Order: sequence, then structure tokens, then C-alpha cells
Amino acid sequence: MAQFSNLMEIFKLLEKSNCRQCNEPTCLAFAAAVFKGQKRLDECPRLESDVIARFGLKTDNRANSEQDIDETLEQLKRKISTIDLSSSAERLGGKFSDNKLTLKILGKDFSVDSKGNLSSDIHMHQWIVLPVLNYIIDGAGIPVSGKWVPLRELKSGQTWYRLFGQRCEKPLKKVADTYTDLFEDMIHLFNGRKVENHYESDISLVLHPLPKVPILICYWKPEEGLESDLNLFFDSTAEDNLKIESLFALGTGLVRMFEKIALRHGMK
Repeated sequence: MAQFSNLMEIFKLLEKSNCRQCNEPTCLAFAAAVFKGQKRLDECPRLESDVIARFGLKTDNRANSEQDIDETLEQLKRKISTIDLSSSAERLGGKFSDNKLTLKILGKDFSVDSKGNLSSDIHMHQWIVLPVLNYIIDGAGIPVSGKWVPLRELKSGQTWYRLFGQRCEKPLKKVADTYTDLFEDMIHLFNGRKVENHYESDISLVLHPLPKVPILICYWKPEEGLESDLNLFFDSTAEDNLKIESLFALGTGLVRMFEKIALRHGMK
């Protein structure tokens, strides 16, 4: 059961539109499900990210606990020890030398040895490390198709795309709105590649958080009478090379990295 005193504390946080996008008939029913521990607060796609940040950790959701993340990380490391990293290098788009598999993550080296020990040129935040390890273990090595699709058009995307928009695209748009030049600089810092006039957006950039899981970021600047917009696109093969849960975590991790960099440069 959640650590809220009663379900009305949760209900007060909600929009009360009864939009049913959480798969509950009413906002009150959703609040009751959260209170009982059957739903996560962040499963409401219309809840503001700052509300989620303030209250999201008040539920008994083990998937969000540090202990559970540490346990998951150890399990993944044990699985890594059973994999022939040398023969996996080509499948994953990496290289193998000195008993280590090395992948390019956002243009930086990320290495793992046969015992699951990690080393990297970038900060190894859990939201990045976990998807990388899952990619090594489960990635099918399907070549990138070059066809870009939104998350909702991936095989399991219908279940995740609303939450993805709330937790990934919306906060990333805020970064781009607040400091557009810095936003472009950050993309290039992470070895991004500019794409000309893709989807007729003002800024179109491709990142490679994993060798065979590129992400396209398209940003439309605000114009008179029109708000800005930002969308993330994945290669159509993305879910073959990384499970949908890890794609979501990867997007969330990228946004957190961008937010931290922006804050250091004066974004409010």
C-alpha cells in the first residue's frame, strides 16, 4: 500500500478530467489504485513532472527503489559473465580487446569485461547503465533500417508512449525552449549528427546512445500564434535491439543528463 494517508491526497494531485488514458474509468479510481499499490503515480500521463518528482517516491514501488536497482544491476552483471563478449562485439556494433567489450555510448567509450566490471568515459548513471547491459544481453544485432518512427509505432509502444511523452519529450522540450543554443550544443557534445530539414523541423539531430539504437530529436521553435514542439523518433528496429522498458529508461536517462547540464548553465 502506498504511504499516502488516504486516496484523496492522491486524487487532489490529479487533473480530474477522467481521460482514461491510465486505463482506469475515472481519476478517483486511478487514485485508489495508486493508494493500493496497484498503479504508479507516474502512470498518469497528464500529471506534471514536478508533481511526480515531489510525490512519486511516496509509493511502495520497488522498481523505483535504490535497493531494487542495485539488485537488478548485480543480476545483469552475472548474466554478462555468461556471455562470450568477443563473439558478441560484431552483433552489438562494438569492439573487443584486452578482455573487454567496448561500445560507443553517445560518442564515448563504455567497456565491460567478462566479470561484469564496468568502465566508461561518461558518468555511469543507472538510467544509462541498465539499458546498456540489457542491450549487451538481449540485443539481436538487427541492422538499423533508417526508417524513423515514434515510440507508439513500435511493437509495444502503445502501452508506453503516453508516459514517454510526459517523462521524456515534455521535459526535453522545456530544455530546448529555455536555452535553444545550449540544447544544440549538448547534442553535439554527445556526438550528435545534424539532419537537414527532417520532418521540416527547425532542429533535427541524431544521437547514438547505443550503436544500433539511434534516436532522432526533432524540435520546432515557437512562432507567432504557434507553440514550440519536440518529438523523439526511434529506428523501426529499435525494439529488436532493446526491450521497450529499456528504451523508456534510456530516454529518461538522456533527459536527466540534459537537464543537469542545462541547470549548470543557468537554466531555471
